[in-house]
Amino acid sequence: MSTAVQRADFDRYMVPVFNPLEMIFVRGEASRLWDQQGRDYIDFGAGVAVTALGHSHPVLLKALSEQSVKLWHVSNYYTNEPALRLAKKLCEATFAEQVFFCNSGAEANEAALKLARKRGVDINPDKIEIVAFNGSFHGRTFFTVSVGGQPKYSSGMGPNPAGIIHVDFNDIEAVKRVIGAKTCAVIVEPVIGEGGIIPASPEFLQVLRELTTAHDAVLIFDEIQSGNGRTGALYAYMNTEVVPDILTTAKGIGGGFPIGVMLTTAAVGNYFKPGSHGSTFGGNPLACAVAEAAFDFIREPALLASVKDKADRAAAKLRELGQRYGCFSEVRYFGLWFGCEMSPAFANRAGDLISAGAARGVLMLQAGPNVLRIATSLTISEAELDEGLQRLEQACAALAG
Repeated sequence: MSTAVQRADFDRYMVPVFNPLEMIFVRGEASRLWDQQGRDYIDFGAGVAVTALGHSHPVLLKALSEQSVKLWHVSNYYTNEPALRLAKKLCEATFAEQVFFCNSGAEANEAALKLARKRGVDINPDKIEIVAFNGSFHGRTFFTVSVGGQPKYSSGMGPNPAGIIHVDFNDIEAVKRVIGAKTCAVIVEPVIGEGGIIPASPEFLQVLRELTTAHDAVLIFDEIQSGNGRTGALYAYMNTEVVPDILTTAKGIGGGFPIGVMLTTAAVGNYFKPGSHGSTFGGNPLACAVAEAAFDFIREPALLASVKDKADRAAAKLRELGQRYGCFSEVRYFGLWFGCEMSPAFANRAGDLISAGAARGVLMLQAGPNVLRIATSLTISEAELDEGLQRLEQACAALAG
């Protein structure tokens, strides 16, 4: 029986929740991928902001190799050294006092929302309302997709969980109207990712902090994408003067190995008791060993400073391309995380630009039909960055005709 695979096998064997492009990748190194035909691509998507240190980074390979011959898995009837080391480092580097490990960003947000609901109900059975924001994205479980502010992901599956309220992002008057005694949590992305790479204003975050404190609700920062050095700070809340009660993160913290994390204060975390929540693979020794190595590398001041320097350089080039080819009306960026708004002449053609880029050897993302999203590895070299931008320029030229 042949073991060769091709793109048609995806349509034959896979549940159709994705529609990938035609190439099949077989190898990666740094910020470059190679497909079955040996063609190379500059990776400007980083697996949706996951491969923070690029592909096959030696630090991660070493951590995985060393742990793989020691211990792969134990159940949560026990604990293990990598999980405890990582938890300690996360708490020492942030506001947090407690950590919950799981496998993904959706699971981290699921844990945070369940914890907030548990706390709210313990205080008052009517304290179940969760305030979230239009355009937000918090995961694909039924709870998190219902809390996310994009109906296209949550519709068509029957009634959503009760008690979820959506208002416009950055609308201070709206949150003043809806946050009250029944609110158990407000969940917010410091920078909305899927909704277009849009930052929360400092005033908006400050009002959320004041209102949640006044009404004894929990403030949750979803830093699945914005965390782990993506914005040039270890976590995006560190760019603000607002500290949340819970922070969720995933993606880049594992450098490509699946892991999710909920960070919280003890005052909030202690509302969970043994049996309140769990995860079979949460705190897996392999995942935690790799994440510890990634975290140690990412939090180095020199790495975080380089993120900002490379981001400024790339943003200048992206704005130049927007002007030259008329394709972008605005380029927003926060560290190595860019949202290029398509101009009216190219409205809703972000997907076309992604396809044109892939045909020319650069891989990108979108944040809705009208925003090209770029999230390179944090360690991308200047040569790879320049080469990727050159390939993107060819795609812009092709789209402009």
